[in-house]
Amino acid sequence: MRRSMTRRPTALLAGLALVAAGLAGCSSDPGPDDAVDGFLSAWKSGDLSQIAFVEPTGSKVAATEVTTALKELSGELFKTPPAVRRDGDPKEVEGSATAAITLDWTLPGGTHWTYPSTVRLIQGNDDVWSVIWEPAILNAKLKSGDQLALRRQRPERAGILDGAGKPIVEPRDVVVVGVEPAGVDDPAGIARALDSAFKSVRPALPKIDVSDLPKRITSAEDPEQFLEVVSLRRDAYLQIRSKIQPLEGTRFREEKRDLAPTRAFARALLGSADPALKEDIDKRPDEVAAGDLVGHGGLQGALDKQLRGTPGVSVVIANKGPDGEVTDGEELWRSEAKPGTPVKTTLDVSVQNAADTALAGLKQRSALVAVRVSDGAVLAAANGPDGGSGENLAFTAQVPPGSTFKVVSGYGLLESGKVTASTAVDCPKTFTVDGRSFKNSENFALGKVPFQVDFAKSCNTAFASLAPSLGDDGLAAAGRALGLEAKWDLGVDAFSGKVSTGGSAAERAAAAFGQGTTLVSPLSMASATASVAKGAAVTPKVLSDRPGAGDGSALKADALGPLKSMMRQVVTSGTATALKDVPGGAVSGKTGTAEFDDNPEHTHAWFVGWQGDIAFAVFVENGGGSGTTAVPAAERFIRALH
Repeated sequence: MRRSMTRRPTALLAGLALVAAGLAGCSSDPGPDDAVDGFLSAWKSGDLSQIAFVEPTGSKVAATEVTTALKELSGELFKTPPAVRRDGDPKEVEGSATAAITLDWTLPGGTHWTYPSTVRLIQGNDDVWSVIWEPAILNAKLKSGDQLALRRQRPERAGILDGAGKPIVEPRDVVVVGVEPAGVDDPAGIARALDSAFKSVRPALPKIDVSDLPKRITSAEDPEQFLEVVSLRRDAYLQIRSKIQPLEGTRFREEKRDLAPTRAFARALLGSADPALKEDIDKRPDEVAAGDLVGHGGLQGALDKQLRGTPGVSVVIANKGPDGEVTDGEELWRSEAKPGTPVKTTLDVSVQNAADTALAGLKQRSALVAVRVSDGAVLAAANGPDGGSGENLAFTAQVPPGSTFKVVSGYGLLESGKVTASTAVDCPKTFTVDGRSFKNSENFALGKVPFQVDFAKSCNTAFASLAPSLGDDGLAAAGRALGLEAKWDLGVDAFSGKVSTGGSAAERAAAAFGQGTTLVSPLSMASATASVAKGAAVTPKVLSDRPGAGDGSALKADALGPLKSMMRQVVTSGTATALKDVPGGAVSGKTGTAEFDDNPEHTHAWFVGWQGDIAFAVFVENGGGSGTTAVPAAERFIRALH
């Protein structure tokens, strides 16, 4: 037993030696594929310290030198290194090898530049494979001293079209008014003269501040430079040309700018396209660059990406000369810019111009919205004065509707059967509910008259007395039947209304004639009026290429007929008789005066109505009685249409 135990370890060791010898015979040193994979992995990580490099001559190259060379050659693309991969096995021939690789750069805007390249390797005396470092690894056309550079192609911004598919915003003639400091002897005098001339333009221009012009003139570094003062539409310039051309030092430059037909034309709805601001570039650095036009406000802002298009980008070889100046060499790759896509609206130029004309004489903030009855297309969205201050009051105002809301409560009362057009309803001077007293405009009283007369003469007390007949939700139900509180997809912000529901008896009485907590916008009231004219809820539409919501449920005929007659009576013998003789056919509608704060002398003025296939709403903020501001604006609108 002892002899056997002493011999077994010897035999075991001999066996292990044979196995080790066999394994050694089957193994091999790392090959060129391992070397390539290691290089690509290190390139991706940014740490090349463990990779062996040689020059094409065979001399060793420090990894730090390769790192620096890669950075310099990559140029503007260095911060976003490419994704790299090996394509197949390297081809090995007598101690050298070549490996096909693919580089995939992600460029600004998400565009990809993908192309093949080659990595060459050589096996040293120690059997270690080294990567032959050469600029061609990055790109076959690169050499030492070159660098990759990006060049951006600005896309062509698309326009906004009207309902006929014609451009609303297009190149129009402007005159840039400026001065040449060298020609000015009296800086303060020329500033005064220009200010006076600008103020004489009609319609009035937005305030042009020339208070700093004298300082700009006296501190100009180049006395012969052109100092821009203002850009005027050509028609405005022609009004004052004879006043400003003779002024010493004035200079004029004719250009074309992308503009709407007039300065006021649907300005708040359309928005503007202006040279990119710093905040625009900071917000979207991959999409926007200095010199681009960027939409601000309205449709230009909301649909900016569609209108702006997609920038193009090219990769070029840039060469830095001895003086440090960089010049472009060969273009390696290009992605063409894609122009923007036009936005087609439903606007009608003639209707919009008529709406702007209607508001032109008003000093208060105001709005006029016109909607086509047959399909809900918004034909005009005017804001005043002078196109509005940028806020699209026509769509976004949230204000009480006043007696225009008697259209809604009137429909609810007729539809419920609580009254008919001929039902006698008392119209006293005042009517008290839960201690709150309601009165009529100018404290009139009609006595007991048919409901249609209460409507035509706009008797608040009659409607307050009928409020209980609507119940808690009857008014809101009537509003929804006419399209209020609906969800709209217009491409821009808009308020579809919020109708009072429930509340105290006094709140319901106030809500019956458009006070209380009910809020609307001019657009929502124009759409509700179109619903009455059509006989079914109308959904407004601003963008032609967006599918409409279709018609809502049909309104009850036994309520609709009397309501239409009563709205016609408002014009023939009620509170809007000024519209009896307008051209274009019969007008039906409703006036409204809405208190909006604790002072009963402060009231918004309203008129809503329709003529033919056009329904419209006029709103004048703090406009007093509707007959003073809103109805005359409605008359100007209709007359301008025809």
